[in-house]
Amino acid sequence: MRVLVVEDDRETAEFIKQALGSRGHVVEHASTGPEGLQTAKSTTYDVAIIDRMLPGLDGLSLVKQLRAEQNPAPVLFLTNLGGIDDRVEGLESGGDDYLVKPFAVSELLARINALARRLPAAQTRLKAGDLEMDLLTRTITKNGQKIDLQPREFKLLEYLMRNAGRVVTRTMLLETVWNFHFDPKTNIVETHISRLRAKLGGPADQDSIQTVRGSGYLIRADR
Repeated sequence: MRVLVVEDDRETAEFIKQALGSRGHVVEHASTGPEGLQTAKSTTYDVAIIDRMLPGLDGLSLVKQLRAEQNPAPVLFLTNLGGIDDRVEGLESGGDDYLVKPFAVSELLARINALARRLPAAQTRLKAGDLEMDLLTRTITKNGQKIDLQPREFKLLEYLMRNAGRVVTRTMLLETVWNFHFDPKTNIVETHISRLRAKLGGPADQDSIQTVRGSGYLIRADR
């Protein structure tokens, strides 16, 4: 899944990113209300995890604006405010669920999976040519045949499939799949692309993942 985390506490945000990222989810982080609002409006997310107390724009106001603009992303409020009135206020503002800090990773995962199951099937499945990905069961098939992928490989393929028909650069992959905001000076991307191609199979001239020389990588939407 693609998850947006809007949280001003860096330690909490990093904890969530690592917990979800280790399970193959693509996680993006915003640390202020205005940044979270802009990020949520610019990209489609399967779930948004939003802190109530944010600088610049509080979480309740953020979600109200998203709902006013018909943004359908399920929202899980994450907060220190655990009273009944606080929960009711959060849900009435447009939130879908409420989790009080401190929390267990297992409960966080269970809650976002439950939210994702409410989405229409079209929003929980990705398709690019003969490749199909189910974001809930975390399975990938090619021509109906299941392919087993490691969490990082799944995350890499998910990002490519979400951008099917568009060139994805090495820098974009490093930032999104590995959370590297610098060049590690290694061939980590190329190595994982090579392994992924081998698992996806197919003749060399019909690779599911194409290299666009000098630009990056591409999965065609209609092979």
